[in-house]
Amino acid sequence: MHKSLWDIIHGGGVPMWIIVGCSVLAVAVGLERITAHWAFMDKARALTETVTRCLARGAFAEGRAACERSKSPLADVFLVGYERFGRSSQEELVAAVHRERIRVTTDMKRWVWILGTIGATAPFIGLFGTVLGVVSAFSGIDAAGGKTSIDVVAGPIAEALYVTAAGIIVAVEAVVIFNFLNQRMARMAAEMKLLTDEFLEVLVAHGPQAGGQTDGATTRDADGEEDDGHRDAA
Repeated sequence: MHKSLWDIIHGGGVPMWIIVGCSVLAVAVGLERITAHWAFMDKARALTETVTRCLARGAFAEGRAACERSKSPLADVFLVGYERFGRSSQEELVAAVHRERIRVTTDMKRWVWILGTIGATAPFIGLFGTVLGVVSAFSGIDAAGGKTSIDVVAGPIAEALYVTAAGIIVAVEAVVIFNFLNQRMARMAAEMKLLTDEFLEVLVAHGPQAGGQTDGATTRDADGEEDDGHRDAA
Protein backbone atom coordinates (compact mmCIF):
# COMPACT_ATOMS: atom_id res chain seq x y z
CA MET A 1 0.00 0.00 0.00
CA HIS A 2 1.42 3.35 -1.06
CA LYS A 3 1.83 5.88 1.75
CA SER A 4 2.02 9.62 1.43
CA LEU A 5 4.80 11.65 3.02
CA TRP A 6 2.35 12.89 5.63
CA ASP A 7 1.40 9.31 6.54
CA ILE A 8 5.07 8.39 6.98
CA ILE A 9 5.77 11.42 9.17
CA HIS A 10 2.62 10.96 11.22
CA GLY A 11 3.27 7.23 11.64
CA GLY A 12 6.81 7.86 12.91
CA GLY A 13 5.56 9.49 16.08
CA VAL A 14 7.47 11.97 18.23
CA PRO A 15 10.98 10.93 17.04
CA MET A 16 9.97 11.57 13.42
CA TRP A 17 8.65 15.03 14.27
CA ILE A 18 11.92 15.82 16.06
CA ILE A 19 13.82 14.78 12.93
CA VAL A 20 11.57 16.95 10.75
CA GLY A 21 12.24 19.87 13.10
CA CYS A 22 15.99 19.25 12.83
CA SER A 23 15.73 19.28 9.03
CA VAL A 24 13.91 22.61 9.01
CA LEU A 25 16.39 24.07 11.52
CA ALA A 26 19.39 22.93 9.46
CA VAL A 27 18.04 24.57 6.30
CA ALA A 28 17.17 27.76 8.20
CA VAL A 29 20.66 28.02 9.72
CA GLY A 30 22.27 27.35 6.34
CA LEU A 31 20.24 30.02 4.54
CA GLU A 32 20.76 32.58 7.33
CA ARG A 33 24.54 32.04 7.38
CA ILE A 34 24.92 32.08 3.58
CA THR A 35 22.94 35.33 3.36
CA ALA A 36 24.89 36.88 6.24
CA HIS A 37 28.26 35.86 4.78
CA TRP A 38 27.35 37.23 1.36
CA ALA A 39 26.38 40.62 2.80
CA PHE A 40 29.40 40.57 5.12
CA MET A 41 31.96 40.28 2.32
CA ASP A 42 30.21 42.73 0.00
CA LYS A 43 30.27 45.39 2.73
CA ALA A 44 33.85 44.52 3.70
CA ARG A 45 35.17 44.92 0.13
CA ALA A 46 33.30 48.19 -0.37
CA LEU A 47 34.56 49.62 2.93
CA THR A 48 38.17 48.63 2.23
CA GLU A 49 38.04 50.33 -1.16
CA THR A 50 36.57 53.52 0.34
CA VAL A 51 39.02 53.71 3.25
CA THR A 52 42.15 52.97 1.21
CA ARG A 53 41.18 55.63 -1.33
CA CYS A 54 40.69 58.17 1.46
CA LEU A 55 44.05 57.33 3.02
CA ALA A 56 45.85 57.38 -0.32
CA ARG A 57 44.79 60.98 -0.91
CA GLY A 58 45.51 62.01 2.68
CA ALA A 59 41.88 62.19 3.85
CA PHE A 60 42.57 60.45 7.17
CA ALA A 61 39.51 61.82 8.99
CA GLU A 62 37.22 61.06 6.06
CA GLY A 63 38.30 57.41 6.05
CA ARG A 64 37.67 57.13 9.77
CA ALA A 65 34.24 58.72 9.37
CA ALA A 66 33.42 56.15 6.68
CA CYS A 67 34.26 53.38 9.17
CA GLU A 68 32.10 54.94 11.87
CA ARG A 69 29.15 55.14 9.47
CA SER A 70 29.61 51.65 8.05
CA LYS A 71 27.57 48.67 9.24
CA SER A 72 30.31 46.27 8.15
CA PRO A 73 31.94 44.31 11.01
CA LEU A 74 35.26 45.02 9.28
CA ALA A 75 34.79 48.67 10.28
CA ASP A 76 35.58 47.65 13.87
CA VAL A 77 38.90 46.23 12.66
CA PHE A 78 39.81 49.41 10.80
CA LEU A 79 38.76 51.64 13.71
CA VAL A 80 41.24 49.83 15.96
CA GLY A 81 43.91 50.79 13.43
CA TYR A 82 42.79 54.41 13.42
CA GLU A 83 42.74 54.57 17.22
CA ARG A 84 46.18 52.97 17.59
CA PHE A 85 47.86 54.91 14.79
CA GLY A 86 50.37 57.42 16.12
CA ARG A 87 49.88 56.17 19.69
CA SER A 88 51.51 52.73 19.39
CA SER A 89 54.50 51.30 17.60
CA GLN A 90 53.93 49.77 14.19
CA GLU A 91 54.30 46.29 15.66
CA GLU A 92 51.71 46.95 18.36
CA LEU A 93 49.39 48.55 15.80
CA VAL A 94 49.51 45.51 13.50
CA ALA A 95 49.02 43.07 16.40
CA ALA A 96 45.99 44.97 17.74
CA VAL A 97 44.34 45.18 14.31
CA HIS A 98 44.82 41.48 13.62
CA ARG A 99 43.47 40.54 17.07
CA GLU A 100 40.29 42.43 16.25
CA ARG A 101 40.17 40.76 12.83
CA ILE A 102 40.30 37.33 14.47
CA ARG A 103 37.45 38.32 16.81
CA VAL A 104 35.32 39.43 13.86
CA THR A 105 36.19 36.28 11.91
CA THR A 106 35.12 34.14 14.88
CA ASP A 107 31.71 35.83 14.87
CA MET A 108 31.13 34.47 11.36
CA LYS A 109 30.81 30.96 12.86
CA ARG A 110 27.67 31.86 14.80
CA TRP A 111 24.99 29.10 14.79
CA VAL A 112 27.13 26.75 12.68
CA TRP A 113 27.58 24.45 15.69
CA ILE A 114 23.88 23.60 15.38
CA LEU A 115 24.54 21.88 12.05
CA GLY A 116 27.30 19.75 13.54
CA THR A 117 25.04 18.75 16.41
CA ILE A 118 22.20 17.76 14.07
CA GLY A 119 24.58 15.81 11.85
CA ALA A 120 25.86 13.84 14.82
CA THR A 121 22.56 13.17 16.62
CA ALA A 122 19.89 12.78 13.89
CA PRO A 123 20.79 9.13 13.07
CA PHE A 124 20.52 8.21 16.75
CA ILE A 125 17.14 9.91 17.06
CA GLY A 126 16.02 7.88 14.05
CA LEU A 127 17.36 4.68 15.56
CA PHE A 128 15.59 5.43 18.82
CA GLY A 129 12.33 5.92 16.91
CA THR A 130 12.83 2.59 15.16
CA VAL A 131 13.44 0.80 18.45
CA LEU A 132 10.22 2.27 19.86
CA GLY A 133 8.33 1.17 16.74
CA VAL A 134 9.65 -2.39 16.90
CA VAL A 135 8.84 -2.62 20.62
CA SER A 136 5.32 -1.40 19.85
CA ALA A 137 4.93 -4.00 17.09
CA PHE A 138 5.99 -6.86 19.34
CA SER A 139 3.80 -5.56 22.14
CA GLY A 140 0.90 -5.89 19.71
CA ILE A 141 1.85 -9.50 19.06
CA ASP A 142 1.98 -10.18 22.78
CA ALA A 143 -1.42 -8.56 23.26
CA ALA A 144 -2.84 -10.86 20.58
CA GLY A 145 -1.62 -13.87 22.51
CA GLY A 146 1.22 -14.54 20.10
CA LYS A 147 -1.20 -15.44 17.31
CA THR A 148 -0.49 -13.13 14.38
CA SER A 149 0.91 -13.14 10.85
CA ILE A 150 3.84 -11.41 9.17
CA ASP A 151 1.38 -9.17 7.34
CA VAL A 152 0.23 -7.71 10.66
CA VAL A 153 3.77 -7.10 11.93
CA ALA A 154 5.31 -5.86 8.67
CA GLY A 155 3.39 -2.57 8.64
CA PRO A 156 4.46 -1.26 12.07
CA ILE A 157 8.07 -2.40 11.57
CA ALA A 158 8.22 -0.69 8.16
CA GLU A 159 6.95 2.53 9.74
CA ALA A 160 9.61 2.22 12.42
CA LEU A 161 12.37 1.81 9.82
CA TYR A 162 11.23 4.97 8.05
CA VAL A 163 12.33 6.90 11.14
CA THR A 164 15.89 5.59 10.88
CA ALA A 165 15.98 6.42 7.16
CA ALA A 166 14.74 9.95 7.89
CA GLY A 167 17.39 10.43 10.57
CA ILE A 168 20.16 9.42 8.17
CA ILE A 169 18.85 11.71 5.42
CA VAL A 170 18.67 14.71 7.76
CA ALA A 171 22.15 13.98 9.13
CA VAL A 172 23.57 13.97 5.59
CA GLU A 173 21.73 17.23 4.85
CA ALA A 174 23.18 18.91 7.95
CA VAL A 175 26.73 17.67 7.32
CA VAL A 176 26.68 18.85 3.69
CA ILE A 177 25.56 22.35 4.77
CA PHE A 178 28.08 22.33 7.63
CA ASN A 179 31.00 21.45 5.32
CA PHE A 180 29.90 24.01 2.73
CA LEU A 181 29.81 26.76 5.34
CA ASN A 182 33.17 25.72 6.78
CA GLN A 183 34.80 25.96 3.35
CA ARG A 184 33.14 29.31 2.74
CA MET A 185 34.27 30.65 6.12
CA ALA A 186 37.85 29.56 5.44
CA ARG A 187 37.86 31.52 2.17
CA MET A 188 36.28 34.51 3.90
CA ALA A 189 38.88 34.43 6.67
CA ALA A 190 41.68 34.44 4.09
CA GLU A 191 40.12 37.36 2.22
CA MET A 192 39.57 39.22 5.50
CA LYS A 193 43.28 38.95 6.22
CA LEU A 194 44.15 40.27 2.76
CA LEU A 195 41.78 43.23 3.18
CA THR A 196 43.20 43.97 6.63
CA ASP A 197 46.78 43.81 5.34
CA GLU A 198 45.86 46.15 2.49
CA PHE A 199 44.39 48.63 4.98
CA LEU A 200 47.48 48.46 7.21
CA GLU A 201 49.84 49.01 4.29
CA VAL A 202 48.02 52.14 3.17
CA LEU A 203 47.52 53.39 6.74
CA VAL A 204 51.22 53.13 7.60
CA ALA A 205 52.33 54.56 4.26
CA HIS A 206 49.89 57.48 3.98
CA GLY A 207 48.54 58.20 7.45
CA PRO A 208 49.51 61.37 9.35
CA GLN A 209 52.99 61.17 10.88
CA ALA A 210 53.63 58.04 8.82
CA GLY A 211 57.33 58.73 9.03
CA GLY A 212 57.18 58.51 12.80
CA GLN A 213 56.64 54.76 12.76
CA THR A 214 59.44 52.43 13.73
CA ASP A 215 61.88 52.19 10.85
CA GLY A 216 62.83 48.82 9.46
CA ALA A 217 60.57 46.98 11.87
CA THR A 218 59.36 43.51 11.12
CA THR A 219 55.77 43.10 12.26
CA ARG A 220 54.00 39.93 13.23
CA ASP A 221 50.25 39.63 13.03
CA ALA A 222 48.09 37.77 15.52
CA ASP A 223 48.22 34.62 13.37
CA GLY A 224 51.99 34.45 13.75
CA GLU A 225 52.63 35.45 10.13
CA GLU A 226 55.38 37.97 9.48
CA ASP A 227 55.00 41.04 7.26
CA ASP A 228 57.90 43.24 6.20
CA GLY A 229 57.65 46.64 7.85
CA HIS A 230 58.06 49.88 5.98
CA ARG A 231 61.66 51.04 5.91
CA ASP A 232 62.56 54.65 5.38
CA ALA A 233 65.15 55.36 2.74
CA ALA A 234 68.56 56.16 4.21
